[in-house]
Amino acid sequence: MSQIDTEINGSDEPQQRSEKLVDVSEAIRYRKRAQSAEQKQSLLEQELAESRGEVERLNKNFSQMTIERQLIENLTSAGVRDLEAAVIIGKARLENNGKATAADIVEQLKKEKSYLFSDSNLSGAVGTKTSGVKDKLSGTTGALERTAKKAAKSGSRTDLQEYLRARRNFV
Repeated sequence: MSQIDTEINGSDEPQQRSEKLVDVSEAIRYRKRAQSAEQKQSLLEQELAESRGEVERLNKNFSQMTIERQLIENLTSAGVRDLEAAVIIGKARLENNGKATAADIVEQLKKEKSYLFSDSNLSGAVGTKTSGVKDKLSGTTGALERTAKKAAKSGSRTDLQEYLRARRNFV
């Protein structure tokens, strides 16, 4: 406004201006509060973005674990011999073919890689002996017979005790 306008309006306008004006110290305080609020807002937005990224990562891990669990369940019910190898192959095939389910992959593995599965339809609950485990009676029946013959031939109490210990272990 110009000086002429202020002179025309009279004394009412200076009173209105004084009511609208704020002290400089309060204006500085308001400005600092606004700046700190803006900083807090930017920090909270960054934290929110990080949290959303972490939630997305955790959801992806959860879905992968769920798929792997389904694959393991289907493989064990199908009677797989080498679970680790079958899971690795199955996971690779699931990643390549996003539309396939775990059951489809197991059926495909049964057809293409039948050596991973046992011949009988056991559910994998009953384990078979590995080549490192030996039958107790197969190699020791000869030793048991030898100790029995030795005890019968000698009639000695120590030989009889030895035979009874050997028999106790295998019978």
